[in-house]
Amino acid sequence: MNAQITFLDGTLRLIHIPLPLYSTFLQPILQILLPPSQPLPSATPSPPVGNFHHQDETTFLNISITPLECSVVCPSSWARAVFEPAIARLPEDQAKTISVSKDAYAVFSVISAGMDAGSRVVDLTCPLALAGIPIFFITTYYSDFILVPTKDRRAVVETLRAKGGFVFVEEEGGDENGFDGYGSRRGSVTMASGMGYHYASASSGNGGLSGMLTPMMPTTPPPSDAGELQLKTFETLKRRNVVPFVEPGLRLVHCSGREKTSIHGGGGGEGGRGHGHSGGNGTGYGGEIDGDGSANGGAGYYPRRRRNSWIDTVDTKLYTSIISALVSQPRFLSVTLAQDDPPSLLLDKALVDMFGDSLVGPTEGTLVPIFLDLVNLPFEATGIVSGVAGRLVKDMPMAESVELSYLSTARAGAVILSCEQAVTALGILEPLLKSQG
Repeated sequence: MNAQITFLDGTLRLIHIPLPLYSTFLQPILQILLPPSQPLPSATPSPPVGNFHHQDETTFLNISITPLECSVVCPSSWARAVFEPAIARLPEDQAKTISVSKDAYAVFSVISAGMDAGSRVVDLTCPLALAGIPIFFITTYYSDFILVPTKDRRAVVETLRAKGGFVFVEEEGGDENGFDGYGSRRGSVTMASGMGYHYASASSGNGGLSGMLTPMMPTTPPPSDAGELQLKTFETLKRRNVVPFVEPGLRLVHCSGREKTSIHGGGGGEGGRGHGHSGGNGTGYGGEIDGDGSANGGAGYYPRRRRNSWIDTVDTKLYTSIISALVSQPRFLSVTLAQDDPPSLLLDKALVDMFGDSLVGPTEGTLVPIFLDLVNLPFEATGIVSGVAGRLVKDMPMAESVELSYLSTARAGAVILSCEQAVTALGILEPLLKSQG
């Protein structure tokens, strides 16, 4: 496949919040959506981060509410400054149910064309799975985003370059091989551990994240080829009693959101998957230029491309609609806000009226999610996305173009298909994961 890959700056953490605690964490979730001018309360026990929404860190955010969990992917500093204090205030038995990735993650965007969605997912994820690199995969309306542990960033570049067909967009500050400039701000710290953790007692020693870690199991050796990868994936899922299921009556819409400016031709793009991208940078999103014709970058920091925070471009109605939907504790809502990518929403069709004309794209479509509850697997489990997607692409009828999307959340996965293809896919997955006896 031909694909353009760009690592975004900063590091991320994944946070799993059980649904019974969603209302407790609604305020922290809304806090990370506040405009960048809003500082943290001075009483917050955290490092001196000042304005924690600094432009340098507003590169990627995903908030997903599904029938299985609430999942947040946010900058590491936000996890520390916003969510850690909220977790520390919980009773010990509730705090233990929250999971946060110990690994810091880097995220890269992938712009590709010329192949069906299912094959694209497989081509992107299979090489990484065979290299033993754990990933989280998030399909948005215009792009694919893949999260990898920061400690594996060099291996990701080497693996995808070895496969061929991938073009890496160089970032300022990287060496000639493009390693150091990808997904890492100067002075950032890469966590060396490959193990996830659950929160233990908040009084267990020295406080903070480091005093609240309970290790989980390490990874297993990677498979040698795609066939073995699929075999191992389904053996693992079956051993952990993962049963694919659909929620009765739940239908999803995948679309984009309007923006303040006409960057996308009147405040939003109609392109999306399969319709080509607009904009000059190949991402479907054109950057902003100052009046003097120069890129509007952050003053006082090393030169790099324009850093557009989503708050700079998101339409006010879309912004308030997202907040309203989150307050309603939706049955399903996944919002992805990323640097240089329009807002992307995967949402319960029942929520469409709440957003009105702030949505862009096919709101009449109906998609069906097939859920995989991965709560019994560690964060660093490998091969799940590639193994499941690969098997579906392999076994789906050849006449069908498998328009498959995948949403990784902190402790679950969802395969997104059309209604007809979801029936076929469920018929493939259920026998493979059926318990013996």
